[in-house]
Amino acid sequence: MKPITIDEIIKATGGRCVRRCSEEMITGVRHDSRECGRGDLFVCIKGPNRDGHSFIPQTLEQGCRTYLISDESLLPADADLNAILVDDTVYAMGELAKYYLDQLDLIRVAVTGSVGKTSTRDMIWYVLNEKFKCGRNLKNYNNDVGLPISIFTLDDSYRAVVLEMGMSDFGEIDRLAEIVRPQIGVITNIGVAHMQNLGSRDGIFRAKMEVTNHLRPADEGGTMVFVYDDEYLNRERTAGDYESLFVGTNGKSDFILSDIEDHGIDGVTFHLEHREIARQIHIPVPGRHNAYNAAVATAVGERLGESPEEIMAGLEKVELTGRRLRILRGDRWTVIDDTYNASPDSMKAALKVLQQSSAGRRVAILGEMYELGDQTEKLHFGVGVFARSCGIDQLIAIGPLAKNIADGAAGGETRTDYFPTKEAFLKKKDSLLETGDLILVKASRGMQMEEIVSALAEED
Repeated sequence: MKPITIDEIIKATGGRCVRRCSEEMITGVRHDSRECGRGDLFVCIKGPNRDGHSFIPQTLEQGCRTYLISDESLLPADADLNAILVDDTVYAMGELAKYYLDQLDLIRVAVTGSVGKTSTRDMIWYVLNEKFKCGRNLKNYNNDVGLPISIFTLDDSYRAVVLEMGMSDFGEIDRLAEIVRPQIGVITNIGVAHMQNLGSRDGIFRAKMEVTNHLRPADEGGTMVFVYDDEYLNRERTAGDYESLFVGTNGKSDFILSDIEDHGIDGVTFHLEHREIARQIHIPVPGRHNAYNAAVATAVGERLGESPEEIMAGLEKVELTGRRLRILRGDRWTVIDDTYNASPDSMKAALKVLQQSSAGRRVAILGEMYELGDQTEKLHFGVGVFARSCGIDQLIAIGPLAKNIADGAAGGETRTDYFPTKEAFLKKKDSLLETGDLILVKASRGMQMEEIVSALAEED
């Protein structure tokens, strides 16, 4: 991070300095007290369970001297510090991130979508890094706290940044896009994640399209990249004051995918045609759906002037963030760790990876999916039906909602087992799994299914 003066913080946030010390600038912004130290601005966030103001004494001991606060009464009485008072520290941090981003000469790319946004962000990052020094979100920091924190890690050495934007309700993408004001936006798809808050796929579409509210206009290079679909992401429904590029498998797309070959855990190959020039592309990550993500990354790279050679070199290096289709090979079995999160669409995509893989018995350990509203039982049941159609050898469903997955899978050739808890499954796992199995583990983040992955790795 390049330094920011205390006066700049006050101006950018619209805050009022209620305490001043000799520290005149900061070189970092933190929201986690454990990471906060000398030269940092500590953003005191009031959450449902903890109030960041209560950690001011601890951070003072660690060397911090500058604070963004919303409650002056919680400041230590005699402490030597800078305190900038605002109404809402999260909003003010976003305003500071917006100001800071404007001090950097960066190409800005924003990525959202119901599923695949982190994988797409990662692929764009690998592609752009072949030509530019490119930044991206830290870990999975894609909300109104994590995205600004990620922005503060950039400095003048960067030439581009690709920022993923997550959401669970209306207005959240609008706020993140207001902070970033991207030159290029991406929407990967319109699925059913967060149906509980948004009510319908129409609501999800409107929420995702908020990214266009703050996109640069076409005469300033503003471009949206969409994965084409007939119902929502088509030229009629997405038209705006920006250039549109579509990725898909039909002639209505600008980048046309064909001959997609899913090699399971060994990756994906496909042909991509653009302006009558076709090339074959290989990516070293599993999942047919990742061919579309790679095509999006290609479209962004070409839009920013990268050569085919640079794009291909970037895609060959792709490693996905977190527990996304991570392959763990052991002596007893191979585990596909896809425990980062889950929706019906991503569940089905992961099951397709399992289906296309040829190593040993194919076993799916699936847990619950959250935030699906009044369609929860139906959508879980549908995943079970889909699993049965994939011809996998065994499905193990964990958690009360996942009982619906087991019910959907029942009646076919797939062996189906159900356990109400992870602990109940772990007690029985040795009698259910066999040496040589290929095991997919997936569920919503709240289930913490990485505990099962860890147990399987320890047994290996």
